Amino acid sequence: MINFKFKTEPYKHQLDTLQESWDRENFAYFMEMGTGKSKVLLDNAAMLYSKGLINGLLIIAPKGVYKNWYDSEIPTHLPDYIFKKMVLWKTSDKSKKQQTVLNSLFETGTEFHILIMNVEAFSSNDGPSFAYKFLSAHKAMIAIDESTTIKTPTTKRTKNIIALREMAKYKRILTGSPITKSPLDLFSQCEFLDPWLLGHESYWTFKARYAVTRKIPTPHGRQTEIVIGYRNLGELSEKIQPFSKRILKDDCLDLPNKTFLKHVVQLTEEQKKVYKQMKQEAIAFLNGKMVSSATVMTQLMRLHQITCGHFTADDNSIQSLPCNRLTELMSILENVHNKAVIWSHYTYDVERIIEEIKKVYGEDSVVDYYGKTEQDQRSINIKKFQNDDNCKFFVGTTHTGGYGITLTAASTMIYFSNGYDLEKRQQSEARIDRIGQKKPMTYIDIICEDTVDDRIVKALRSKINIANQIMGEDLKDWI
Repeated sequence: MINFKFKTEPYKHQLDTLQESWDRENFAYFMEMGTGKSKVLLDNAAMLYSKGLINGLLIIAPKGVYKNWYDSEIPTHLPDYIFKKMVLWKTSDKSKKQQTVLNSLFETGTEFHILIMNVEAFSSNDGPSFAYKFLSAHKAMIAIDESTTIKTPTTKRTKNIIALREMAKYKRILTGSPITKSPLDLFSQCEFLDPWLLGHESYWTFKARYAVTRKIPTPHGRQTEIVIGYRNLGELSEKIQPFSKRILKDDCLDLPNKTFLKHVVQLTEEQKKVYKQMKQEAIAFLNGKMVSSATVMTQLMRLHQITCGHFTADDNSIQSLPCNRLTELMSILENVHNKAVIWSHYTYDVERIIEEIKKVYGEDSVVDYYGKTEQDQRSINIKKFQNDDNCKFFVGTTHTGGYGITLTAASTMIYFSNGYDLEKRQQSEARIDRIGQKKPMTYIDIICEDTVDDRIVKALRSKINIANQIMGEDLKDWI
């Protein structure tokens, strides 16, 4: 039995996983989204630190979640009696102030030194160089959150991260979906832990063992090899079991009924430019005027629209902007094992989402439920989503689909974007929280950092009516 003072009490599946893994040099937490793999990792690291086995932790995570480790996961789960120095890597920040913060990781002392980096930083030179420096200065653990981000052996970031392997005695990978497209996804993830865990030092020998391939001619008269199937998968599963723990929500009888997560995206440069201009115009328009809540909300939602990657021009046409939100959504969907409901505030985004899902998952993988969905088709789409195993995604607007319907085939709900109506948010959440739901539910908000988007979600989660609140505050506090 583990003798450790937890900050937040673990569930049974988390305690069992810790019991099995805490002192192992290499381990894979293959835990479905919503089962608390972040807490397990932090408890594991805290145990090793308390035993004097490590004094540093490098967490590598995708852009959408890496800041969440800093803002939420570590403050929530790392015991307060562990004194820490925690730094968030900021790729674009070269200021003296940020350099001073980074240098604090190398000051002598007994604190637990924690560095959180986004995986994209390893596609450049600065990120790997600083990570190497950090690991050279500490007895450390390296943890890769959403480790499928290194599934492709040939990418620069995969090579740079694997090169750090020898710098740390303890290594962890975390993901709910270790296989997103093919069993070959496992190789690089496991290679990071130890190249011999799967019995293959080379990706090519691994591929030859587990993939069935065929050569086909190319337009240039040459031949290329394609994968047409897989073999020996039972053997592969047996090799993975000794150093991994697979946890699905269905197996966790003590999980909370609802879990709320957020994934953060950043504005692109084009979005920043338009957002700044629109913000200045909104402040100038409203400054010193007696205006209605409807007028204020109009200005607010014009800014919100930009965070979603489009805006309405003077001629009422919709102009698109480069945006990271759709990319983040597709990354989330890779980790959804069963079905998911996806809500968007804007019709324009519903259509973009459906188009992208069909490209990746096929025509029959998604149904729509929004203003343009024909009345006769709506009940057909609900029935298909509820009963057809091939239909994985339900995409709509809360204005149209947020009331009255039952979508209990899904236990995951994703808010691509939110409106400001608290009732619509609460009603839409209830579409999967109805009689017939037998699984713990996970709700995910995609949030655009440092924008009105962030304030909207905070207000909705706090059950605050935005239209009422904003009239009592300075607009500048919101935008």
